[in-house]
Amino acid sequence: MTQRLDYQVISPAGIKSLGGVYAYVALCGLPASLIELVYLRISQINNCAYCLDMHTRALIEKGETPQKLALAQAWAEAGAVFSARERAALAWAETVTRVAQTNVPDSDYEAARSAFDEKELVDLTIAISLMNAYNRMAISFRNPPQESRVRQASGG
Repeated sequence: MTQRLDYQVISPAGIKSLGGVYAYVALCGLPASLIELVYLRISQINNCAYCLDMHTRALIEKGETPQKLALAQAWAEAGAVFSARERAALAWAETVTRVAQTNVPDSDYEAARSAFDEKELVDLTIAISLMNAYNRMAISFRNPPQESRVRQASGG
């Protein structure tokens, strides 16, 4: 995959603005591992190699097991691998990410609301929206994942 353009260089102020939202989410009070798991699932849905690589690395650094990461796309069938709050966050991430298909039904909202207070749900939705924006940037401009860059640099 060849990068089409480097959006971070071309629009540093725009990317810095997204970074401000990223910083807010990191400090909003939701557990960092929960946010990273949501970011991973959204990136799976959107098929964003750059973000999948980044968030997989981040979750491994936070101590998540490879088995849990492998089961993220099948979280609903994975039983006790995911906590109740993780399952609620992943379900909410899926319905919000697929908004054109789901229209985010009341039942999905009520399920998320039973696991998160109002502020947490708003902050989680900001995180979901942000990751969808980042996925669209990386995919649209063919931002290669770190693993690809490492292998290319080593001649592999």
